[in-house]
Amino acid sequence: MLAMLKSYKPSFPLCSSPTLYSSKASILTHTHKFLAKNLPKSTAKIQFCSSLSDAEPRSRNGLGLNGAERKGESGGVKRELWLYNTLSKQKELFRPKVEGKVGMYVCGVTAYDFSHIGHARVYVSVDVLFRYLRSLGYEVNYVRNFTDVDDKIISRANQLGEDPIGLSRRFCEEFHQDMEDLHCLPPSVEPRVSDHISHIIDMIKQILDNGCAYRTDADVYFAVDKFPHYGRLSGRKIGDNRAGERVAIDTRKKNPADFALWKSAKEGEPSWESPWGPGRPGWHIECSAMSAAYLGYSFDIHGGGMDLIFPHHENEIAQNCAACDKSDISYWIHNGFVTIDSEKMSKSLGNFFTIRQVIDLYHPLALRHFLIGTHYRSPINYSDLQLESASERIFYIYQTLHDCEDFVGRNDATGLDNIPPQTIDCISNFENILFTAMSDDLHTPDILAALSDPLKTANDLLHTKKGKKASLRRESLGALEKTMRNALAILGLMPTGYTEALQQLKEKALKRAKLTEEEVLSKITERDTSRKNKEYEKSDAIRKELAAAGIALMDSPEGTKWRPAIPSRLQEQLAAATT
Repeated sequence: MLAMLKSYKPSFPLCSSPTLYSSKASILTHTHKFLAKNLPKSTAKIQFCSSLSDAEPRSRNGLGLNGAERKGESGGVKRELWLYNTLSKQKELFRPKVEGKVGMYVCGVTAYDFSHIGHARVYVSVDVLFRYLRSLGYEVNYVRNFTDVDDKIISRANQLGEDPIGLSRRFCEEFHQDMEDLHCLPPSVEPRVSDHISHIIDMIKQILDNGCAYRTDADVYFAVDKFPHYGRLSGRKIGDNRAGERVAIDTRKKNPADFALWKSAKEGEPSWESPWGPGRPGWHIECSAMSAAYLGYSFDIHGGGMDLIFPHHENEIAQNCAACDKSDISYWIHNGFVTIDSEKMSKSLGNFFTIRQVIDLYHPLALRHFLIGTHYRSPINYSDLQLESASERIFYIYQTLHDCEDFVGRNDATGLDNIPPQTIDCISNFENILFTAMSDDLHTPDILAALSDPLKTANDLLHTKKGKKASLRRESLGALEKTMRNALAILGLMPTGYTEALQQLKEKALKRAKLTEEEVLSKITERDTSRKNKEYEKSDAIRKELAAAGIALMDSPEGTKWRPAIPSRLQEQLAAATT
């Protein structure tokens, strides 16, 4: 068990002005500086956030020119971004608090086990937003926390006979590996609860001083009755919270909806000294304190899964405003659930697949393609068919781009002046869809669908008689490959190399088929022999056998090759679903 802190010293600037930093180093440098200072306690009574009571929504119905553009101050065109704000229940034009900079906080995992694909959806969705904001030229300070002090962590550690913090740090590293596999860019900073206990204590003190919390022995509870806007985010009323359902039964609470800010120490649990005695923080206060530590009380975007709207994010808003009357988070972004048979995937229900389990059989970028193949706010149903379809699709994409790159060679594509008009039109139409879809609340499915046109154009130039005779063929293929590569980079689907990705996709397909490549090649040889001997029934049976396992054969004058494909039984399901 952790040793208790011997003394407490306030160090948290409880109502500081927002300042955004563009790098992890500058964030940590700034944090180190202001943690060394003590601000005097506020004696003013709490003034509830004006942003919650009288803020005008930054939205309109529909989009402007091309759904994504407006005139900048200099007269040039600047792309707009519209995001659905859970707080206002509508799309709003994104306007950062500081021109050119974005502060974004996303609730991280409670690290006590391997992450499941519900977690993957959260962080892939956020990663797409992060990438797009950067592509628009914003400097993004992206903060994503780790919860390493929590009831679930303590329970799991006790089961395994491990130190809770040690167990959590182990699964934090496993999470990092999962995010790297999924091509999620690292955040600017990743604070952990155990490193920010003093910030949490300072925030609780401020909430108590402002009359929005109360003590019961060594526990501290937030008083929801003191915050008149409670329920604004979720649309729930305080009376909707029935004890024993969303909230724990505790007779010491003044209101069943009140929630713990500080929990008194219990035997066998990690604890820290505080003005109320040894204990540990409640769950909700952790994110409020850490977001304020790195972004201030006023920043641009707060994100997470839809399951966090209530009670977690609702409680964060209440805590932030109770601690600082200038608290103002502009946009609350939430992604939909991953479901299995229309039921939410979760560890508590026991119906989940870990990221590791899925990418053991499917390429991580196939999983990412699956996750962004549905709009981030809509529910997405997990199935083998969906993963097989995504896997087949990205194989086709990477094979086409590999063939383009191989044909063009290593030289850069020439300028648009040397590209035929039909290729320019194809590229222009695709880029228009790309930026319109991304600027309209990140409609990634539209982009994945729109890739079909440049992919078809490229394959026509590569493989058809007419395409092979086209003028400026090399320049067209170079420009098409570059355009699609840029789009894949925004979506986080760009592999480190096409050849490597194609080989990995084939290896995963072989594993799912429970075959080795030598066995597949042997089947191809056997089929070739059957065809030469005019044993067509036998050769057809071999093709069907491999197709059932997800291996498609492609005949050409150069011989027969194989590629991954949707197993024939699943293709029948897909055909039935689309008719």
